Amino acid sequence: MSMKSRAEQQRLTLDDLAAVPELKRRQLLRMMLASTAVGLSGALSGCGGGDSADASTGSTSTGTNTSPGSGDPGTGTATPKLVSSFTLAALPDTQFYPRYASAKMGELYQKNYPTINPQFDNPFKAQTQWIAQNAKALKLAFTTHLGDIVDQSWYYTSEGSAPWSASTDLLSNSQLSNGTVTKEWELASQAMQVLEKANCNYSICAGNHDVGAIGSSMQWGPDWGVGVSGFDNTDGYQDGGSHRQGLVEPYLKVFPTARAQQQSTFGGRHGSGFHEYHVFKAEGNQFLVLSMSWRASDDAIAWANWVIAKNPGIPVILICHQLAGIGPDAVTAADTAYSNYLWDKLIKNNDQIFMAVSGHYHGSCKMTKKNAAGNDVIFMVVDYQMAYMGGNGLMRLYEFDLTNNKIIASSFSPWVPVKPEASLNQFDSAWLTADNQNFSIDIDFAKRFAGFSSTFKAATGSVSGSLTDVAKGLILANFHNPPQDAGKPASGPSDYPVVPNTLAHWRFYNTAAAEGEALSPYQPGFQIKDASVPGDTTGGANPISLNTWMGGQPGDLVWSKDHHPLSSAPGSLQFKNANQTRASYFTTASTSPLNVQTFADGYTIEAFVKIDSAWTAQNNAWMGILYRLGARSAATGVSWPGDVDQGDTMAMFAFSNLMEFQWEVIPTDNTENLACWSGGVSAGQWLHVAIVNDGKGSTTMYVEGAPILRNSSGMDGIRYVASTQQMAIGCAQYGGSMGNGFFGSLGEMRIVGAPLPPSQWLTARAS
Repeated sequence: MSMKSRAEQQRLTLDDLAAVPELKRRQLLRMMLASTAVGLSGALSGCGGGDSADASTGSTSTGTNTSPGSGDPGTGTATPKLVSSFTLAALPDTQFYPRYASAKMGELYQKNYPTINPQFDNPFKAQTQWIAQNAKALKLAFTTHLGDIVDQSWYYTSEGSAPWSASTDLLSNSQLSNGTVTKEWELASQAMQVLEKANCNYSICAGNHDVGAIGSSMQWGPDWGVGVSGFDNTDGYQDGGSHRQGLVEPYLKVFPTARAQQQSTFGGRHGSGFHEYHVFKAEGNQFLVLSMSWRASDDAIAWANWVIAKNPGIPVILICHQLAGIGPDAVTAADTAYSNYLWDKLIKNNDQIFMAVSGHYHGSCKMTKKNAAGNDVIFMVVDYQMAYMGGNGLMRLYEFDLTNNKIIASSFSPWVPVKPEASLNQFDSAWLTADNQNFSIDIDFAKRFAGFSSTFKAATGSVSGSLTDVAKGLILANFHNPPQDAGKPASGPSDYPVVPNTLAHWRFYNTAAAEGEALSPYQPGFQIKDASVPGDTTGGANPISLNTWMGGQPGDLVWSKDHHPLSSAPGSLQFKNANQTRASYFTTASTSPLNVQTFADGYTIEAFVKIDSAWTAQNNAWMGILYRLGARSAATGVSWPGDVDQGDTMAMFAFSNLMEFQWEVIPTDNTENLACWSGGVSAGQWLHVAIVNDGKGSTTMYVEGAPILRNSSGMDGIRYVASTQQMAIGCAQYGGSMGNGFFGSLGEMRIVGAPLPPSQWLTARAS
């Protein structure tokens, strides 16, 4: 093979892999790229400053040489073009990584991936190690954290976390890899110390989850998000505000000013200690990073204006935890009450601010606004905390291509490639390809900065190709995804495993109904039979009956031929027009044996669910899928802890305001409310959810066959309030009152009084 054809083959392989949509990636053949790029096993290396260092010499990675403007259009032959470029890394909302790697949560990452290299045993640590190891190759000039460093800030005291000091070393004595660090704040501190030891400069800010608390009550105040007006920056939740005075602030103990001062780029902090700025140099030019923590006070905003004024001529990148928002589709940008306030008080009249990056809102988006000088300000939001495994290690890299006048954004995970190959599933995306995750923005840097700087210019080109492609090569080099079984469609309605201890099996389809035909008769008592015993024509032991009193109308329940591709049920039932006060739902009989089932030997609850594409948090948050009715307060002989909401029921399978599946129960052997939470899921697509309790206290939720991260232990059995309190499908209950109707489609739901392996789920075949 000629050198040219080999290079072309490598380029096509890399691009083909990256171009595949995330959820289809499991269908690819494994990519044989191990010899073309540096892996993740090297020693920590010093960070490159980005000043005319040649990124192509800092790594053996083979870039695809597809930077804008490269190549000879006349001959079709690629001709290297040296460009002036550098990169900046962003770590968005890492909060779940230290929380679920901590001892108090059972060290879930380590538990789920026991054979992973301990140096990468949680995604936060994997992110910073990857940055440190590959900074020189990427000409990485700076890293910024977008806030929400941890999730449960208040555990700083109860866990006995240690404050940072000049002698703190969480990397020595093999602590980086032997699991000695197990406290939430210390795990976060350890991950950032990786950058410090490698001389990689970074900024950091406190998100709402990082600010002080009274007990477990966080003092972050209102969100002031999308669609909210009347922002009040004197409500006491801003830095120095009345609600935050006198509180323990773990952020200031773990990331104090003295620690920030160790960064060679550090410029200063606001008097509160929550806001900071840095000045870094890249490609012969200076850039200022202004990092603003959650709810900057007016005094902090005045300080930020002062910082910019005393650094004239320097382009400014604004970092905030919360700024622009995201619409319900997770891709459309929107102003928030808080972003409008900062626009007026800080951004609009400071032409030096050309770019603003924030997290907080789940998803990724961008938008551009014109400032008072008539120039563009680019807003970008990126936050992956609601993705699989609490974010799955996803981070953002910005390449500043000064020669071709572009900012190139890429999102990827350094953690996915080091996970055991056998554990990978369709949610493990190493490199994101959607338009809102991987994009470029045209910006004539010199022209954009001309109003405050006449000296900005690109340095002499030193990079052959694209730094983004170098990053892509590094990520995909160790990413070997074996072909996985996508599942076998059912041959008919009976093609599913019939298993012992099946307590109820409801199948929401009607082969005689036309597509879109309304359920008829729409009247109380209309029954869906329990098909737990195939062939039983009596209705089964636990049939369910329709309830219409909660504002339901004919046409609210509609038959459809639509169904999950792995469900043997050839249709579904659409629950339409439901909201917080309107629902059509089903319940078991008051004498149903299911009402008093305590599941002493474990259980498996399965459901094929499709959330309606018109779902909104305002109308449909916390809608019920399956509930065991009866307020906890009505249970006799139970002394409830103060942190248990007695208005809730004993078992709740719900869909949250953040588009998560929730399974919460009160076990039979204690009075704690224990829950499993999925990551955020998408509306408009069929999902199979399985909740499996092993009969020994451990419960795992699976979405589309993939185990979620946020599971619970100690969930032995399920309490009930009274034998006459029913199971409800399609509606929630609180304080004894029904509400929050299910808005979407149900295909099947099965309850088994034993833990089942995937080979016996409804997604499997009869033989």
